[in-house]
Amino acid sequence: MKYAFETIAVGIGAFLALLGVAFAKDDQFEAHMWVLFVVLLAGTVLLLRRVNFSPVTAPSADDTSGYFDEVVRYGIIATTFWGIVGFLVGVIVAFQLAFPDLNIEPWFNFGRTRPLHTSAVVFAFGGNALIATSLYVVQRTSRARLFGGNLAWFVFWGYQLFIVMAATGYLLGITQAREYAEPEWYVDLWLTLVWVAYLVVFMGTIIRRREPHIYVANWFYLAFIVTIAMLHIVNNLAMPVSFLGVKSYSLFAGVQDALTQWWYGHNAVGFFLTAGFLGMMYYFIPKQANRPVYSYRLSIIHFWSLIFLYIWAGPHHLHYTALPDWAQTLGMVFSIMLWMPSWGGMINGLMTLSGAWDKIRTDPIIRMMVIAVAFYGMSTFEGPMMSIKAVNSLSHYTDWTIGHVHSGALGWVGMITFGAIYYLVPKLWNRPRLYSMRLVNWHFWLATLGIVVYAAVLWVAGIQQGLMWREYNDQGFLVYSFAESVAAMFPYYLLRAIGGLMYLAGGIIMGWNVWMTILGHERNEVPIPGSEPAMQPAQ
Repeated sequence: MKYAFETIAVGIGAFLALLGVAFAKDDQFEAHMWVLFVVLLAGTVLLLRRVNFSPVTAPSADDTSGYFDEVVRYGIIATTFWGIVGFLVGVIVAFQLAFPDLNIEPWFNFGRTRPLHTSAVVFAFGGNALIATSLYVVQRTSRARLFGGNLAWFVFWGYQLFIVMAATGYLLGITQAREYAEPEWYVDLWLTLVWVAYLVVFMGTIIRRREPHIYVANWFYLAFIVTIAMLHIVNNLAMPVSFLGVKSYSLFAGVQDALTQWWYGHNAVGFFLTAGFLGMMYYFIPKQANRPVYSYRLSIIHFWSLIFLYIWAGPHHLHYTALPDWAQTLGMVFSIMLWMPSWGGMINGLMTLSGAWDKIRTDPIIRMMVIAVAFYGMSTFEGPMMSIKAVNSLSHYTDWTIGHVHSGALGWVGMITFGAIYYLVPKLWNRPRLYSMRLVNWHFWLATLGIVVYAAVLWVAGIQQGLMWREYNDQGFLVYSFAESVAAMFPYYLLRAIGGLMYLAGGIIMGWNVWMTILGHERNEVPIPGSEPAMQPAQ
């Protein structure tokens, strides 16, 4: 009966989506239900091809290893695919800023493609990376197969459905029209269900572990899963106008709504883009370097101090607003304190290479991981600095903030994910090595130079914007109009797009390398200069 239950469930979902089309209260909801119906119908057809009604099934290749790795393989493929899609949309958005004529109304204007890019990179690329790697790591460090059987498949496919529904909703204009343009209420409910299933799979595996110790990477992954669930539920508390329409109203309003959104927004950075990927760092850097974690005690201090401090830092996004001054100051103080545990984690990651520093010269995968940790350290210094009110008065609402976010997201999150993918692919598909290490080297340099160009250009652009906005003449009037400050950004936006193109090119190279490795090809190539040990004179 393999896949029979799943096929029936997806088919019922397609039928319910068709009912949603028939009884929709507005055109947007009807369009979104058509998207859902087509996706679920395609899923039903694909599952029917895999249904086996025989009561006895042959054991899969996964059964011989004792681990459930098939869902992890799918997760790595999805991570690679959504990464390329997210980087591509980001390049389009960058060119739309430089050349406004590229805004195509109504579906492909900047207001809709920008949240599409953000969600594709953060939730599709980053989310799939976290789900796939966490399910891999928790099995190895617990010495136990994933809990819940096919529940892991529900988590994977349910999350992909959420991504498709959110992405199409952005382009159709179906959002809550808040700071992060969150999907509407029915998509949020679906994600809540998927996320609870994810927590059950992860926690169940830890509970049934055969290893008495819970490795620190699992603490970071668990903090990410639990906190994101809390953030998602509270931030998206809303009352739908009808159950067959897209419109809903948030339960918060005014300054309470702003505080809730930035409590969510900054902690999505703190626990989705930091804590989860620190779990990745604490597992994959020691494995790739073949060295133990530099200080396990420091990793525990890093964990508890980080999760305690991060949750308070959100108000620093609301300096000089209607938020009470004490709350603004509270956010600033906790942000500055965050510098210490963050750099403790950075030092722990870098010092794990003690005794293996030569691998930076010989192993491009290690090089990716090290540059990721370096960007983590830089971003976690820059963030607290930008939370200081005097600095924030210059930087806020400028492209400096955008440069900061991308140096963290693409420099830290992207690079550590690339390193994890390159580590996992040969192991998951039982290949002796990657298709090409030279392509990994190309990817490293394209991605590194791309993000350096991108971030450095926006730092300069942001400072110029802030200075132009606060420039007054002798009579107390503004020297520059806002339109003049926008026009001055053109060369920076053009260079930003070029940096994004370089990063996208690296992602495409990774996709090709991963695909060829999966197919079992190996490229005959000359070793990377410096990767071969130098000959020593005879003694």
